[in-house]
Amino acid sequence: MEKLDPSVEALGLKKTYRAGNFLFHVHDEARGFFYVRRGGVRVFRMDDNGREMEIVRLGPGDFLGEAVAFAGVRFPAYARVTEDAEVLYFDREEVFRRIGRNPGVARFFIDLLAGKCLVLNQRVEALGLLSVRQRLARYLLSSCGGAQTCSVELKVKKGDLARQLGMAGETLSRNLREMEDDGLIQVKGRQIRILDCRRLRGEKREF
Repeated sequence: MEKLDPSVEALGLKKTYRAGNFLFHVHDEARGFFYVRRGGVRVFRMDDNGREMEIVRLGPGDFLGEAVAFAGVRFPAYARVTEDAEVLYFDREEVFRRIGRNPGVARFFIDLLAGKCLVLNQRVEALGLLSVRQRLARYLLSSCGGAQTCSVELKVKKGDLARQLGMAGETLSRNLREMEDDGLIQVKGRQIRILDCRRLRGEKREF
C-alpha cells in the first residue's frame, strides 16, 4: 500500500467506476495511470482461446499503470473493476510538468518505481534460483511479517498463482498438500493458515 504525498494527491482527478467496468483495455494508449482509493481492480490478459489469465488484483493504496504511462507505450493487459471503486487518475503530461517544478513529486515517483523494480528483481531471482517449494514458501511468508503464525487469503485462483510462481497447477496443489502433511500449513479453500512461520522460513535460509 502506497501512502500518497499531498502534493502528489493534488495531481489526481477523482473518478468512480462500477463493478464490471474497465479502467483500460489491452493496447489502449497509456496517457495516464491510476491510484486505487476504494474498491478493487483485477488485471488480466486473454490467451488465444479467450480465457482470462489473471496477473494481479489491486486494492486501496495500489498504483496501476504508472510504468507503462511513463514509458509512453500501450497497456499490455486489461484492468476491470471487481467492486465499485474510487480511483485517482493521473495525466502523464501533467505529472511530467509537476516533476519539473517540484523535486518532492519527482522523488515520490522515483521511490515508487524503484520499489516495484526491486519486487520484480526478487521474483526473477526466485524463478531462477529457488525450488518450487521455496518459491511457494516465500509467497506464503510475504504477508506474515515476523509473526509465528498467520493466515493468508489467496486473492487469485490457484491456476493463476501457479503461473505467477512459474509452476504447473498440479505442482502447486501437490506442494500445498505436502506442506500440509508436514504440519506447516492448513488449507481451507483460498484460506491458508501458516502454523509455524519459523519452520517455513527454514525452507530457505534467505527468509
